[in-house]
Amino acid sequence: MPPLAELQRGFAGALLDPSRDMPQGIMGPDGEPAARRFNVYRNNVIVSLSEALAATYPAVQRLLGEAYFRALAAEYIRAHPPRSPVLLFYGSAFADFLESFPPLAAYPYLGDVARIEWAWLQAYHAADAEPLAPESLATIAPRNLAALRFVPHPAACVLRSAHPALTIFSRNRDEEHRTGDGAETARAGEDTLVTRPVWDVQVCALPPGGAAFLGALFGGARLGEAAAEGERAATQVSEAFDLAINIGGMLEVGVFQGLA
Repeated sequence: MPPLAELQRGFAGALLDPSRDMPQGIMGPDGEPAARRFNVYRNNVIVSLSEALAATYPAVQRLLGEAYFRALAAEYIRAHPPRSPVLLFYGSAFADFLESFPPLAAYPYLGDVARIEWAWLQAYHAADAEPLAPESLATIAPRNLAALRFVPHPAACVLRSAHPALTIFSRNRDEEHRTGDGAETARAGEDTLVTRPVWDVQVCALPPGGAAFLGALFGGARLGEAAAEGERAATQVSEAFDLAINIGGMLEVGVFQGLA
């Protein structure tokens, strides 16, 4: 009988790799090697982890098809075995895996679609917090607005993409709204905001300069400083940055939980 630590390593490795033989020391109640029992358990582990990935990434699964997604999930599981018993949050490295998987090189947007899906899950399970009311700035003197700092809502997340990831995500997240992958009609990059001010996760497009503006605010910049960042980013794509539209829209969807 091998040492316990060696047995455990062999057991874990063989569970995720069907090409490996059952490790020594796995016996049934009759004292005989239990290869059949082990294979059943191995299959159940792969299926459970694959289903966890499919639940987190339904848009990616619809884009790839169920059969391809299952095969891809098996590759991911072997490369990234779970480190926690909580399967709800399994798959944090899936977006990077998609981008590094050579057979998917022709679909560079998949990684960013997966990042939106992961952000959706994180927002759904983020801590609850009362969002900052849109009218909260009405009582502040205009001369003091530029010095304001905002506290991000725990569920808020900004994602930038060189691809139309939000459009593709929106068209493939559920069957009701599925209308094709969206890459044919929207080819420009998109910036995405994910948040959950109350009960439902909200996913929406950010206006020109909005991602840079929000990123600066999330990083602790004052409103005036963040507005300058937003204006610079918008100018780079030959667009105008509208501070009123940006701050008003972000307050409306509950991006902040207070003033610092």
